[in-house]
Amino acid sequence: MNDASMTRRTLLRGAGVALALPWLEAVAFAQTGKSAGEAPLRMAFLFVPNGINMAHWTPEGEGALGALPHTLEPLAGMKEHFNVLTGLTQNWAFAHGDGGGDHARSAAAWLTGCKPKKTSGADIKVGLSADQLAAAKKGQLTRFPSLEIGCERGGLAGDCDSGYSCAYSNTISWRTENSPMSKETEPRLVFERLFGGEDASESAEARAQRKQNDKSILDFVLEDAKSLQGRLGTHDRHKMEEYFTGIREIERRMAFLEKAGKETGVSGESLKARMSGGLPDYPDHVKLLGDMMVLAFQADITRISTFMFANEGSNRAYKQVGINDGHHETSHHGRSPEKLENLKKINRFHVEQLAYILGQMQNIKEGNRTLLDNTMLVYGGGISDGDRHNHDDLPLLLAGGGGGTIAGGRHIKYKNGTPMTNLLITMLDRFGVPGETLGDSTGKVQQLF
Repeated sequence: MNDASMTRRTLLRGAGVALALPWLEAVAFAQTGKSAGEAPLRMAFLFVPNGINMAHWTPEGEGALGALPHTLEPLAGMKEHFNVLTGLTQNWAFAHGDGGGDHARSAAAWLTGCKPKKTSGADIKVGLSADQLAAAKKGQLTRFPSLEIGCERGGLAGDCDSGYSCAYSNTISWRTENSPMSKETEPRLVFERLFGGEDASESAEARAQRKQNDKSILDFVLEDAKSLQGRLGTHDRHKMEEYFTGIREIERRMAFLEKAGKETGVSGESLKARMSGGLPDYPDHVKLLGDMMVLAFQADITRISTFMFANEGSNRAYKQVGINDGHHETSHHGRSPEKLENLKKINRFHVEQLAYILGQMQNIKEGNRTLLDNTMLVYGGGISDGDRHNHDDLPLLLAGGGGGTIAGGRHIKYKNGTPMTNLLITMLDRFGVPGETLGDSTGKVQQLF
């Protein structure tokens, strides 16, 4: 595998399509000279809104994880791959004299550690977020510096929470202190952006041709793929087949949902599937976007992603688990046993989606490790108890092995009030962006590496 062309190969091409390759040992070795175990490190931030029923989230005791609390039970088979972190805080999500607006502040401060300016106008201001700091330093290594996705639409203008701009509630990613990164919510648009091609006009033509002929994106790169596969070893060929299977499965699921949406119509929130002019049913939506994030990591299209399961303050109903009341309304439980039980069900439902995504990452082999081993993924939110609107002792979980440097299976307690940004700069240091400060950070956290 000493062919010099291998050092330049990052895409499969054909008929207006430029499809990124998965991480292949042969190509990685030709490009870097590194041994087969050294896949790139990825970083992801998965956000859930409105707080948690903490009594069913927090593990008993400190140290090695034993029996998991009810909300985390869907992760029982993966205990060695994550740590539960307690005590971390986003101080600037508290009011500090600015009155109401805890939901907006919690999302805005989550990855910035900064105080958002209370405004519903164009003069928004908070701070650079951890993902975008990483993208600014390392984003040139991939086709997309970062990926921002979510399951709930939302504009970046207007008043969404007690005088705070919707930009604060509807994104967690900030390129500068004044520039929020808008997220993409429609699976088809995410797919075409990631896998559809480099040239916008060619990509549009290719999309139209694929739609007319009911073809897969893979049909357009088949010749180039066959040429490459003939020069790969058995393990890399298997990885190519696995990657192609993942792409075809996503295409199949999107086509099914789109067809269902057209046949059923797009009237009312009770529809099982809405893709044309709408969005899929929520569990399908989370899994589709999660699978695309995983494929984007696998193909090294990006190494950094944010994923909002819902906007902060979302009042989505979770009929999938028998809850007709809105999430935000439910989170204001007032110690009502019924509302607390419903909140527990919503929290567990979200963790079930997380378990699916982590499982997909764990199933992808990269040399001697897995994609999950080569990732640092933060899951959680900026509110602890939704009724109290407190932003200390946040519900946070760190999954992935950090390139083989993070030992999992632990409940790690930090002193309550420890800035969450200390975790973020610790992750940035591991990601290859050392020596940075972020928001209210005071130093790196211990016990992780």
